Amino acid sequence: MRAPAPAKINLSLVVGPRRPDGKHEVVTVYQRIAIADRIELAPSSALLVEGFDADTLVRGALETLAERAGVAPRWHVRIEKRLPIAAGIGGGSSDAATALRLANATLEHPLADDELRDLAAGRGADVPFFLTDGPQLGTGDGSELAPLDLPQDFWVLLVVPRGIEKPSTASVYAEFDLHDRAAGFDARRAALLGALDRVRRPRDLAALPPNDLASSPVADELRGRGAFRADVTGAGPAVYGLFHHRPHAHAAQRALKGVGDSWLTAPAWYG
Repeated sequence: MRAPAPAKINLSLVVGPRRPDGKHEVVTVYQRIAIADRIELAPSSALLVEGFDADTLVRGALETLAERAGVAPRWHVRIEKRLPIAAGIGGGSSDAATALRLANATLEHPLADDELRDLAAGRGADVPFFLTDGPQLGTGDGSELAPLDLPQDFWVLLVVPRGIEKPSTASVYAEFDLHDRAAGFDARRAALLGALDRVRRPRDLAALPPNDLASSPVADELRGRGAFRADVTGAGPAVYGLFHHRPHAHAAQRALKGVGDSWLTAPAWYG
């Protein structure tokens, strides 16, 4: 069994205060994009995950699935890593979700969709998103999902700047807390929800609030090259620019060649 494990971008990310469980309240817009790792899974005599030595998410997710289903974790998984690592595009979470979906299908008594999403939420706030179709509004810690009807007719230029060492996601949130950036969360959340209500055309996405966790001068460069929206995704360092027309996006990609690695792609509805 083989399947793609696509990346995501956060079209907006509004972050609030730390909750009693230690996580932060967030409101975010998840959008899947058409670049992906590849996951191959087959029944086996034991759990074996190959192809990406740094993996912990896929193995942990499959161990949890086996425990929940009351079976031994007997799968052989191969990860073909094509996405940039620790870039804010959910590559590891998508790998885990895809492996969960494939492994669940091999069970004599598969978990129901809602059970699988509940299990996924325990492995990471954005993992459940990769088990759903279409763009989603993420609330709570990001794992509570509601479908969004957003335009999909635009191009996405993703840039991972060179020479930037990404701090851990935990340290990004710690810096956020240190400077009390959660202040005004209710107003920013209301602004995001109001802007979403007004989205009819791709250009309306430009009104979404910017990422609360991170910013980048590369976003300014993308806007200067014609992007109608540009921002950091997740905790970074990847930056995306949205373009109406592919030739303009391709021209921007050429112009920013020296800035970092880049991918020209489009929205994707499902994995």
